[in-house]
Amino acid sequence: MMPASVTDKHAALVSASELKPDADQAKAVLALAKVQAELEAVPPRGSTMWRFLGRKPDPARGLYLWGGVGRGKSMLMDLFFESVQIKRKRRAHFHEFMLDIHARLKVERAKEKGDPIPPVVAALADEARLLCFDEMVVNNMADAAIMSRLFAGLIAAGVTVVTTSNRHPDDLYKDGLNRQLFLPFIALIKDSLDIFALDGPTDYRRDRLGNAKTWLVPNGAEATAALSETFFRMTDYPPEDRAHVPTLELDVGGGRTLHVPKALKGVAVFSFKRLCAEARGASDYLAIARRFHTVLMVGIPVLGPHNRNEAARFVTLIDALYEYRVKLLASADALPDALYTQGDGRFEFERTVSRLLEMQSEEYLALGHGADE
Repeated sequence: MMPASVTDKHAALVSASELKPDADQAKAVLALAKVQAELEAVPPRGSTMWRFLGRKPDPARGLYLWGGVGRGKSMLMDLFFESVQIKRKRRAHFHEFMLDIHARLKVERAKEKGDPIPPVVAALADEARLLCFDEMVVNNMADAAIMSRLFAGLIAAGVTVVTTSNRHPDDLYKDGLNRQLFLPFIALIKDSLDIFALDGPTDYRRDRLGNAKTWLVPNGAEATAALSETFFRMTDYPPEDRAHVPTLELDVGGGRTLHVPKALKGVAVFSFKRLCAEARGASDYLAIARRFHTVLMVGIPVLGPHNRNEAARFVTLIDALYEYRVKLLASADALPDALYTQGDGRFEFERTVSRLLEMQSEEYLALGHGADE
């Protein structure tokens, strides 16, 4: 029996009413199917066909899928990635990929053997001939300065790139420092990848959130059950398999990781104790905010002088989630305006209360994930 193609898998979801008919999605699926066919038509590396050709086969042309939040970009890319029957492929969240790149460059620079980018490109091209990235976004000059040479090298080496983004290529790193250094990358994307917009009428992410309450009071079994139901609905994961929900060790920088007890399709579950009772700082919270579009948090207590350190960390956490427009669903022992009524930093906490209230609004929930570039 032949494995299902991306076209077949998408059609099955529409037939089962998991997805609604969407002209933009249909066009993108056809484009992804073309890439799949071209990738699978290439004979395995080292085969007699390679020797017959006397050169590497031409790579499949990549895709850049962009559009508003919840339009199915990541879902389509995941269907495509799962469907492609090749061995050397890699799917990564774009932020995590760039952290990996900078780590590799650091190793190469330590060797003091010249330009560190070519050996990194060569290693990546050897590891995968298909690279799929979720949520391409550029927020810092360190990434912007190397992306043109990095991706030009990958594409020249025969790597096919498929990526999603909330922004058109022309709007990447908009108003960024020394943006002129980044413009060759935009030109490369427009020249080397087909660009597809997904702006269909259905916001699936918001649709799956439904009428779920975003701030549940008080903590307890009822609130936990409601958040659990929302998690399974947002991730399309069968509740009966709850014991097998994937976990994740999130790189938070400095050689440290943060254990995420439940992490699936951009949705993460944490306890207040894990995030705010342990010694954590802004870098930890920014790593969470960049990686996940939705955070479910349980066990937020009433705060006061006895746990002022936890309150200070909570303020920093909310600042990071707010900056990256992360959807927050939480259970707590009080409503936001009664969460921290006395103690050091009580006045400053008013900003956190304001943000928590705004994060429950329809306007905020409709925003795309990611900081303004």
